[in-house]
Amino acid sequence: MQAQDAPYYAACAREGLDASQCAGRLIWFKATAGNDRFNTYVFQQRMGVLIDWFRVLRSDQRDDRFRAWGVINDPGCCTPGDPNCPAKSLDETYGFDWCPGDAELLKYVGKPGYRDPACDFKDAALKAGDPHGPEDQRQSACDLAFGTSAGALGFRKFPNPRFDRDQWIALNGRAGSWAGYAKPIPAAGGSGEPAKSRLMDGSVEPPFLIGTACGSCHIAFDPLNPPKDPAHPAWENIKGLQGNQYSRISEIMVSGMATNTLEWQMFAHARPGTTDTSAIPNDQVNNPGTINALINIPQRPVFAGEQVLRWHKTRACEGQPEAVCWCEPGREGKCWEKSLQTETVHHILKGGEDSIGALGAIQRVYFNIGSCSEACWMNHLSDLRQLDPQQRGFGQTPFDIGQCRRDCPNFRAIEDRLDNVLDFFMSAEARATDLREAREHELRKISPTAEYSDQDLIADLNAEFGDGAVARGEQIFKQTCARCHSSSPEAAAGNFDAIDFHKTDPKSGLRADWMGNDQATLVSEVGTFRCRALHSNHMSGHIWAQFGSETLRARPPDPNVKEPSDGGRGYYRNISLLNLWAHAPFMHNNAIGPELCGQPANKANAFYAMRPRYVDARDLSLLPPEKQPACWAYDPSVTGRYDLFKASVDALLHPDQRMPKVTLLNEDVTLRIGPRLWDGTDKEKLLGFSLTIPATIDGRGVNAGTLGNFQHKAFVVDLVQAKFKPAEVEKRLVAQWGEQEGKRILADLKGITEEVTRQPNGLIEALKKRPYLVKKIYSSCFAEVENAGHRFGEDLSEADKKALTAFLATL
Repeated sequence: MQAQDAPYYAACAREGLDASQCAGRLIWFKATAGNDRFNTYVFQQRMGVLIDWFRVLRSDQRDDRFRAWGVINDPGCCTPGDPNCPAKSLDETYGFDWCPGDAELLKYVGKPGYRDPACDFKDAALKAGDPHGPEDQRQSACDLAFGTSAGALGFRKFPNPRFDRDQWIALNGRAGSWAGYAKPIPAAGGSGEPAKSRLMDGSVEPPFLIGTACGSCHIAFDPLNPPKDPAHPAWENIKGLQGNQYSRISEIMVSGMATNTLEWQMFAHARPGTTDTSAIPNDQVNNPGTINALINIPQRPVFAGEQVLRWHKTRACEGQPEAVCWCEPGREGKCWEKSLQTETVHHILKGGEDSIGALGAIQRVYFNIGSCSEACWMNHLSDLRQLDPQQRGFGQTPFDIGQCRRDCPNFRAIEDRLDNVLDFFMSAEARATDLREAREHELRKISPTAEYSDQDLIADLNAEFGDGAVARGEQIFKQTCARCHSSSPEAAAGNFDAIDFHKTDPKSGLRADWMGNDQATLVSEVGTFRCRALHSNHMSGHIWAQFGSETLRARPPDPNVKEPSDGGRGYYRNISLLNLWAHAPFMHNNAIGPELCGQPANKANAFYAMRPRYVDARDLSLLPPEKQPACWAYDPSVTGRYDLFKASVDALLHPDQRMPKVTLLNEDVTLRIGPRLWDGTDKEKLLGFSLTIPATIDGRGVNAGTLGNFQHKAFVVDLVQAKFKPAEVEKRLVAQWGEQEGKRILADLKGITEEVTRQPNGLIEALKKRPYLVKKIYSSCFAEVENAGHRFGEDLSEADKKALTAFLATL
């Protein structure tokens, strides 16, 4: 065992985890599966989206890191020069925290030969009856790729053997500075071009490659035992499966981009605790969703009778083609066979899209955060700059699980240990964290023998919300909410009066009711911001098709949605309400309830101040600063979570009183299309044309989601064909939009073609005259107001709404 793993094994002992659960926990917290190359090279140089890892993880701003980025500081790390820190200077660590394991890792910055700590990972025993046993033939644990902590939990660093220290110092002035590396490159700085830095310049190598583990989003503060100071947590304050509701992972992913770039404006609008899981495998649907709290997973509903086409473990292939059966070379009887079977599976993600089983869903997360990108999936992505439908990269193509298993050892390293990760999900660390227990824990900080019973909680809630509020609220919940938010057999049978929401399962000891049935509900019935429900990556022919069941894709589209919603789209799961008190704000985008902000000392990272959300209900124009409600500062304390819960439930139950929220562009965005010439000065000449997307049009702000949802490829194809094949275009448009609207669209396409022919830089002006083309006709989602919908319970009396709030606090 590596010395740096000691706190992790101590946590396993504290939680009572067995060997398999503990192995899964270590993988969840540390394994990057090789995505350090993606985060350092592929994303930045091939996709042109820049991450400034130093800006996020610089040690001299360690105390500001949680407030700025929402990430959880690693309790084992320290700022060089602080008392008791082994590193005495930031130059020793190249400006990063010193973390356990760095005494060895730092020796290999700029040198080959580093041996990853994952090579010493102690595997749990194989499951009894595993078809690939009894001999242990798992892929080398080295390919889990742990590295050492980068200072924040879930973020890992690796020494870059190509680093040149002398070149680095010449560029930055000293080893611990990144000032020159992040400085704009002069050749890209002329003519108003958005700034780019050497993050994209492959001629300069950074000292570290940065990888991310699944825990980078899911590790969070324990609601039962939050830290006194969030910037200085202890290991006892941290859980791995809660989901970090303060994380600004979207801002992290564009931390090296200028704010007037298309990428920054499209990425950096997800709220704290949410992320657009299709931002990298882009489907041009603006769809940030909450980072899930993985609670009471053994009680989560499963769905029988699903038609699932996936790979299954087998012992031999018997001459079958590699496309349907493959045996790993050098292994005895370690084979996989692809077949369609009827199975019982979970439905995972906001619309239940991951539906080939929990193990497959866990594996897909690693691809979504960059593992095996070059070997397996980068070439399946749509190139947003490719406008010719005959060329590769015009649209997505399906990721091939079989090909990736064959070609990527990191895939096999994770896949061979998925059972351990799932066992961790089933462990005590994922148990519910009730308000009663949290309050008792707070009291015991003062008096170690203090007790706070269920009756004490009920008494306090009744005192706050009215006599008998909890009991009355339970009856209201049964009448109003339980049809969606209960997994009990009684709810499925419609016998709501018989439900005991707090009954425990005799086998697991967990709450028997998961407080959600996980059934798919049409988005038009839920009524919330629908863009996430139109996520398309799991459709046939799209990148994650092999992670969706055939049953999923057979779901009929929502008949009340005008946007395309075929292929199983157009639904939201009825999620669990367990521990609702600890996980506000609400809905899949955290939009219902107060807006959260970190209020960092470094105002360059004060992201909420850059993107105020509240708009005038009459015309959706941005409210002036003096009318913008104040954001709520991050407060993971028991009292802070509870107060946020109450404010969010109040917003939930009073939809007519919600001040609408829309995320707007906060700067003009200029796109330059064509080659550039540079004469060695800070000026450059563009051979081509530029398009400026204004932040406001006719006094109204431009919705940032409109950019993400604009189907520009289909628009350009139709624009060209309107000139050369108008009859074909008209037939297609009339079939989709009706005769009158279809002919109007064609006429406008022809008009734009003529205008742009006369004035090549006039495309934006031409579209400004016809905004419906961008907002409706060529948009994947028309929705604008982000906190609308879910109007269930709005007709209750004020007393009943208070009672319902009181009962929800007991879940």
